[in-house]
Amino acid sequence: MPSFPRLKTGAVAQYPATRTLRFQTQVFRFVDGSEQRFVEGGAELKRWEIEFRLLSESERGAIVDLFRDRGGAHGTFSFTDPWSGVEYPQCGFAADSLAILATGEGRTEARLVIEERRV
Repeated sequence: MPSFPRLKTGAVAQYPATRTLRFQTQVFRFVDGSEQRFVEGGAELKRWEIEFRLLSESERGAIVDLFRDRGGAHGTFSFTDPWSGVEYPQCGFAADSLAILATGEGRTEARLVIEERRV
């Protein structure tokens, strides 16, 4: 399983970055307008929003290659949580597009959303 590339510094992300927890909930709506909800699978799923401000050409290339090789939002890869250092083996890009902006020679900015997925 491929891994999300590390930066030259060894870090997985630059800051600002956020991590949220989400739960998959099934909702049944009844004819009388009432609802019944329950959590599917029990455990929360993590979602990371990461902004890169100073990516080198090689770092940008590694992220683009992973995105392309995994088929955008379709494929999975492992991702190491920047806060805990725990590696999550079933993660993927949240969108089928990458927001990447060249800000100067050899300098790139990017914004990525990575989601943990159920197996």
